[in-house]
Amino acid sequence: MHDSPQTPDQVTRTEIDGDIATLIFNRPDKRNAMNDALVDALDAFFSNPPDGVNAVILRGEGGHFCSGLDLAEHEQREPVPGVYHSRNWHRVSDLIEFGGLPVISVLTGAVIGGGLEIAASTHVRIAEPSVRFQLPEGRRGIFVGGGATVRVGRLMGPDRMREMMLTGRNYGAEDGVRLGLAHYAVGEGEGLDLARKLARRIADNAPFSNYLMINAIPRINDMSRSDGLFAESLAAAMSQTSDGAKEGLRAFLEKREPKFR
Repeated sequence: MHDSPQTPDQVTRTEIDGDIATLIFNRPDKRNAMNDALVDALDAFFSNPPDGVNAVILRGEGGHFCSGLDLAEHEQREPVPGVYHSRNWHRVSDLIEFGGLPVISVLTGAVIGGGLEIAASTHVRIAEPSVRFQLPEGRRGIFVGGGATVRVGRLMGPDRMREMMLTGRNYGAEDGVRLGLAHYAVGEGEGLDLARKLARRIADNAPFSNYLMINAIPRINDMSRSDGLFAESLAAAMSQTSDGAKEGLRAFLEKREPKFR
């Protein structure tokens, strides 16, 4: 494993272990609160991932994943710049969700506001006992702007999300799994180990199959039933003629594990 070069003011750092990258929010004194520099760092990483990386683990330093918008650095914006700022968050979140790299998030401590919006952009979410999911924007006199109404609303349902925002309610790991905010609830300190195991399993899949699972499934969910079924047929036909499908069939016939890379 090796780390990326880092200066003291960097808001993230990266560790590379073979073909798996771990991207770490590195503002522990701020509970990894989200500011423009952190959004820019996510943009830079997912716009141009390290060569040879086939899966990403996303986590926070210092016991917290991300405590949401850094209110100490929050800039009052006029409506038009505010729209552009929100849309930039949406663009970066789309890079995470649809960029083609599987992303596993290890959720500890605060997963609040913008932190929950970023987590909802990841494909596998692992929650430790310390986790607290919350959307407190209503208690701050503001509204979500990083994609929660679409991503979080679809994970837990709009009715649950509305109540969560109206009351400031927070949820722990087990409730998070029940509601769809997380896929796994694990013991204290066990999240990263599971993330590494799952990242290895996912990275060993056929690359184009991973790409289709990441990109086709949520889009088909947006379609009508007939359009979704047609899109599924196209995705299935494309995957069946790929190099991954050929290797998968050879491995099955030869009674061995496939080697897709």
